[in-house]
Amino acid sequence: MKTSLVILAHPDDESFGPGGTLAKYASEGVAVHYLCGTRGESGTVDAELLNGYANTGELRTAELMCAAKELGLAGVHFLGYRDSGMVGSADNVHAESLFQAPLDDVAQRIIDKIDELKPNVILTHDQFGGYGHPDHIKLHLATLRAYELKWGIRIDVTNWASIHRHPSIAITGSHPDAPALFFPVFPRGLIKFGVRLMPLFGQDPSKFGRNKDIDLAKIASWELPMTVKLNTKAFAEAKIRASACHRSQQPPSGRGANLFVRIFFRRAQGTEWHSQVYPAGDPKQLSDRLM
Repeated sequence: MKTSLVILAHPDDESFGPGGTLAKYASEGVAVHYLCGTRGESGTVDAELLNGYANTGELRTAELMCAAKELGLAGVHFLGYRDSGMVGSADNVHAESLFQAPLDDVAQRIIDKIDELKPNVILTHDQFGGYGHPDHIKLHLATLRAYELKWGIRIDVTNWASIHRHPSIAITGSHPDAPALFFPVFPRGLIKFGVRLMPLFGQDPSKFGRNKDIDLAKIASWELPMTVKLNTKAFAEAKIRASACHRSQQPPSGRGANLFVRIFFRRAQGTEWHSQVYPAGDPKQLSDRLM
């Protein structure tokens, strides 16, 4: 049986991100495991959702387990760190936060799970952390560090930002046992479309998300070469159901915000994109498989 290890930072990253990909491979018999960096303790949650739960982390863990069932995941695992919140927040300087953890400590915990599961494929955050979240960036760095510590492979994607400017990845070393590494990516064309659309509905694209801490205008300038295009149309409903499990992370009420999110989400269904990092993929030879 083939195994995929998905290393992302929070409960909901698996559903709002590559959920269609995870459901697709799970349906094909791949053992898809999710290694979650934190339990999502930060951010605001509607008080009524906490009924029956001791705290936000417990609530969001339960939401993740619901989503994992919808996606058909073989297992959910936790690295054991605390959600760091965005840069500048009190959570970001918490002693137990993922952001504050020594990089090699995080990498070693990842290696321990790799040794246990022996994945053929690993998926993790890109160098921008998707939308700049420090936990996303930390897991990106820790996963690359794990490749270096375990297999002697150094992967530098610092300048790998656009097929028009810097298409190459600097890779030193190789190992026959090292799994293929991918970054799930979201088409920047859709984000640019959203940045243009939002002001028409009274929304500020620089203050997006439940906590108004996501700058879509900045994100639109980050572009990664996309080397894998997966047809996930048959799993769009599973992804929608999994996303619905994360009730505490649904967009705020309001016609403008809801309409934008619905349009954004609907246009993203049916196709999911990935950048192959190791071995380095070629943007000029688009693949339709991860494994």
